Amino acid sequence: MRTDIFARLDREPEPPKIETPRMSRHRIALFGGTLAFYVAIVIAVLMSSWLVALDWKVMLFRPYQQWPGIHAFLDYYVVLGQRGPTAVMVACWLGWRSWRQHTLRPLLTLGASLLLLNLSVGAVKIGLGRLGPHYATRIGSAELFAGGDIFPSGHTANAVVTWGILAYLAATPRARRYLSAMSALVSLGVGLTTVYLGTHWLSDVLLGWAAGLLILLGLPWVEPLITRAENWIFAAREWLSARGRTPAPAPVAAGTPRPAPAALPAVGEGAPQSAARETTGSGHPPAVVTAAGGRPRALSGPSGHQGHPARSERPPVPLSGSRRPAPHTDRAPRGGAAPRPVAGG
Repeated sequence: MRTDIFARLDREPEPPKIETPRMSRHRIALFGGTLAFYVAIVIAVLMSSWLVALDWKVMLFRPYQQWPGIHAFLDYYVVLGQRGPTAVMVACWLGWRSWRQHTLRPLLTLGASLLLLNLSVGAVKIGLGRLGPHYATRIGSAELFAGGDIFPSGHTANAVVTWGILAYLAATPRARRYLSAMSALVSLGVGLTTVYLGTHWLSDVLLGWAAGLLILLGLPWVEPLITRAENWIFAAREWLSARGRTPAPAPVAAGTPRPAPAALPAVGEGAPQSAARETTGSGHPPAVVTAAGGRPRALSGPSGHQGHPARSERPPVPLSGSRRPAPHTDRAPRGGAAPRPVAGG
């Protein structure tokens, strides 16, 4: 029995329609405020303002040396912000949700959010090229345009998006509130853990929180594309299924006689000339036809020569005696020499 999502969609009735989030005024206001915060962080780092000085103070404090007892635990906890493991865990949960809700929207929403995250965060990382605390070269410098890739924090932004997508796809308001609180705590802990381990500046974490929140708040604008993608996938699946099916032959009832092939009339027994031509396989008349009186008569071929009689009309050879002709008496034997004339004298 098939247990994939498509088989579930085929044999189960369609569930009630799930309401998708919309860009309300409240959401638009939050999106605008988060975008302003994002731009402010970038400008503050570009100008080497007080935020960069705070980054250096936290870095020189070296939190991993102040509380070494929690270092081992935080090494495992920071995995909750890595893109690979978190994407696999959340994809398994959303795959089960897709199977239960008879839709591909959860998986497609996760894919769209991760795609937007990689494009937006990756472009800023490469464009600004900031070095991390362990690779800093000059105290008090913002370490920008030096070939780095840690601004904003990818771990923090990924934690916000990956765990926040569960709250975004929640079916009830109560579940949405609980999942929002859970994702906020996880992403906050992941960001502070990277600061503790010394892999990110504090400003990297602040920008990572803003980058992930912008993607979650802007997802309703991507919902029409997600719906089109889902419809296209199902249409392609139906097309492939129809193409793979071949029409089965019509069943024949037991005991029903099959029609026998029609027999062609014999030549010379009152059949028309067209039937005689069909039996020869060419447009020429047969070699022998029956003339009046019952005697066979040979017809001329296409070249005007008289045709030979059929093999069955030739006179039979007598069985008695040998078929080889009698030898000539006036011929000398093949193996013997010819007699020489006697010379007269």
